[in-house]
Amino acid sequence: MVIKWRNWALPVAAPALLATGCVSTPGAPAEPTVAPSTSVARSVARVCAKPPAGPAMAPAGAVAVDPAVVGDLAVKTKNSPPNTTFWLRPGTHRLDSDRYSQVVPKQGNRYLGAPGAVLDGRKTNQYAFGGTARNVTIQYLTVQRFVAPLDEGVVNHDSADGWVIEHATLQYNSGAGLMAGAHQRVRASCLRGNGQYGMNAYKAGSPISDLVVEGNEIVANNKDDWERRRKGCGCTGGIKFWAVNGADVRGNWVHDNRGAGLWADTNNNDFRIEDNVLEANDGAALIYETSYNAVIRKNTIRRNNWVEGRKYADLGDNFPFATVYLSESGGEPRIRARTDKIEIYRNVLENNWSGITLWENADRFCNSPANTSSGECTLLVRDSGRCAQPAIATAPLYADCRWKTQRVDIHHNRFVLDTSVVGCTAKCDRMAVLANYGTYPDWTPYPGERVAEAITHKQHNRWHDNVYLGPWKFVAHDPSRVLDFGQWQGTPYQQDTASTLDPRAGG
Repeated sequence: MVIKWRNWALPVAAPALLATGCVSTPGAPAEPTVAPSTSVARSVARVCAKPPAGPAMAPAGAVAVDPAVVGDLAVKTKNSPPNTTFWLRPGTHRLDSDRYSQVVPKQGNRYLGAPGAVLDGRKTNQYAFGGTARNVTIQYLTVQRFVAPLDEGVVNHDSADGWVIEHATLQYNSGAGLMAGAHQRVRASCLRGNGQYGMNAYKAGSPISDLVVEGNEIVANNKDDWERRRKGCGCTGGIKFWAVNGADVRGNWVHDNRGAGLWADTNNNDFRIEDNVLEANDGAALIYETSYNAVIRKNTIRRNNWVEGRKYADLGDNFPFATVYLSESGGEPRIRARTDKIEIYRNVLENNWSGITLWENADRFCNSPANTSSGECTLLVRDSGRCAQPAIATAPLYADCRWKTQRVDIHHNRFVLDTSVVGCTAKCDRMAVLANYGTYPDWTPYPGERVAEAITHKQHNRWHDNVYLGPWKFVAHDPSRVLDFGQWQGTPYQQDTASTLDPRAGG
């Protein structure tokens, strides 16, 4: 699945959706009054610098694993029954030298690292823990220097269900440090410096449900810079989510990743993203793409998208690359979730490259060649082949074959911009709701300005009760319509009722 930004022009797939950034800090006041942003600063999950130590002695009944014996962990796992606890002694543990050598847990196994216990792939082994056993736990263990291929992961390689990863350090691996399965819990762990993702929440053949990501530090991932190596791959980020139904992402520190911090791509639903600190990511703090129904609240978002936003501004691109980017994503009451809209509130976004962009590609719909999520259709139409003429031109397929940016409610946030801090003179100051002119394919039922008119005026996308500090501008309908605050609040847009703007207060 590839994520793309937007297509202004002719019959080609939309240009690569590249990460952009948005900063938010939780605790914005209930009313749009001005207060110092430091008053709502949030503590961060500083996990990587001093990870907690595991048990210094083997728990009763545990199988001790000897780092001096190469492959000891895999052999003892194979020879022990399900629900065994393994205690890895202090030191560097290794697998056999074959690149496919790995640990294949049995159901209910538990792996505990003693202080200083490391499982090292030596840039030889591809995978650390694989297989389909459920309810495996990995705690207090460092897993490093494995070489998983692109889009694959080192821990829980086969996306088994019910795994718990806690107080672990997954670092300096190729591919993803961690894959995900249903009912997985990732808590208080350090996902650092992995080649592609800290975690790739993808499971072939079925959606992942009930995923919790809590209190982790997710830093410096995509060190192999895959967007540069495979331009437009949409295959990077601190964490990438694919077709996850029900996720709580809370209390994490997501920072200094190359590309996006958090990226939910293609038919995700029912997310709560709250109480996180998202900062200094090269691209967007958060991308929510071709997905549904989310609450994004009480996050601190700062200094994101400086690299990618500046790159496109320097190229003369006038698209409002933002730090929170909603692409063909919105609320859908027909899809069961804890909310029937996308609600973004009580966040603080401070000194990012631009703010929030709501975007819809008029040429991206089920069965269109411009749909870069190849072969995928909306959750309302399971068979993309139905989305063709003449049926697509009439209800219900006219509406249901397109992912819509709709029912987005943005309120009680605090947007702070000091251009001297960001180091920009233009194009870093945008809030936007827009679409392109529909042109492609030639049988499209959405030609011309239909989608731009819908996202701007008819799909219940609303800003209100926000505080703006700094020289903010607003974009509506298409990139050429750059508005001041009065025009944004006035007819026909009527956005940001009960909001305030002080253009001098950001710096």
